[in-house]
Amino acid sequence: KAINYKMVDEKMAVVLQEVVGAQYGEYFYPHISGTAQSYNYYPVAHMEPEDGFAVCAVGLGKYVVDGGKSFRFSPKYPALESVSPHDQVKSSQTRFLALNLSNSNPDLLQNGEMATISELDISVAEEHGVLTHCASVYTVDDRIESGLNQPGPRVVNFADILRYNYIPMAQTIEMILDVVREAIGTPVEIEFAIDLNQDPLNPAGFYLLQIKPIVDFQTGFELNPDVVDALMNSEKTFLFSSKTMGNGLLENITDVVYVDSASFDKTDTLKIASEIEHLNSMMVEEQRPYVLIGPGRWGSRDRFIGIPVNWAQISNAKVVVEFGLPDLPLDPSLGSHFFHNVISMRVGYLSIPYNSSEDFIRWDALERQQVINQTKYLRHVRFDQPLKVQMDGKNRKAAISYT
Repeated sequence: KAINYKMVDEKMAVVLQEVVGAQYGEYFYPHISGTAQSYNYYPVAHMEPEDGFAVCAVGLGKYVVDGGKSFRFSPKYPALESVSPHDQVKSSQTRFLALNLSNSNPDLLQNGEMATISELDISVAEEHGVLTHCASVYTVDDRIESGLNQPGPRVVNFADILRYNYIPMAQTIEMILDVVREAIGTPVEIEFAIDLNQDPLNPAGFYLLQIKPIVDFQTGFELNPDVVDALMNSEKTFLFSSKTMGNGLLENITDVVYVDSASFDKTDTLKIASEIEHLNSMMVEEQRPYVLIGPGRWGSRDRFIGIPVNWAQISNAKVVVEFGLPDLPLDPSLGSHFFHNVISMRVGYLSIPYNSSEDFIRWDALERQQVINQTKYLRHVRFDQPLKVQMDGKNRKAAISYT
């Protein structure tokens, strides 16, 4: 009644599918499950958006869909390591989901969709022999060794499959995405599961569970060349980047927090991170999203090439901007656990190289705005009207302008 919706217009379909996997004692689950998309708004290194991406984990696919700690890779470049060994350990899968066959009388009303599913520690999967080709070991010398032949923390990174091609998982996903995208005529998303059988003549089965067009891609934000030229030449545009990750239009941000390049000291980045954390907590309390601008790599483990913030310290930033300095050039980002949060939260990530002929930040425009807070290294300013953040993830262009 509240939305004037007629129930007769509602259409529903029910699809029954056999669960992929094998039985291990009282549990049943697949070795690998995941999702893949043919378009990636957050490519790193030499990836292109059209190369797509996949996310997979051990166990039932609900774990991936619900945002559990999963492994992300490019089907075109499956061996590309986009995360440091230390961060791979931090972001590695530690739990997994399995169908509990011992629960013969599930209480669906009380427990809902988890009534028949158990969440287990990843060590249980190792006991079942499932991690043999799915996990590696983090060694004492800060390396990740494929296989489970030595003691150490387990890292679910599918190295035996993606790097050493035990099965052609990446090639299969890439081929399916290409075929389905061509057939449907739009970027697509698939869900899949893989069962690693013990039969040497038939080592694995790939099960395609679902295909669907990426609905929000049709409403994706795109800037045509004329608009790009107009934005670059407009006095109202205070930031332009041709190295953009993320997509969309934001018109609800009035606050900008930026590191003052005049007072920036790369030997004191830990202090800067602490100041950012303090301002971010105020933004969270006031429910104010903001644009964060700073030199070097955000979230870097090396505090001399960027500000070593963790995600909790900048959690209310909806656009993160990095700019280069003469003694702090921006190398191509290879990501980190921090970067995984940027992706999952769909935060815009913009780069402004030093002395770029195309990209820029007009600092004078920021300096004219009302100062809300100022610390030793940071300035927090607020615009009178909401900013217009335009991010074209397809063409890698972005602009932030004010009225």
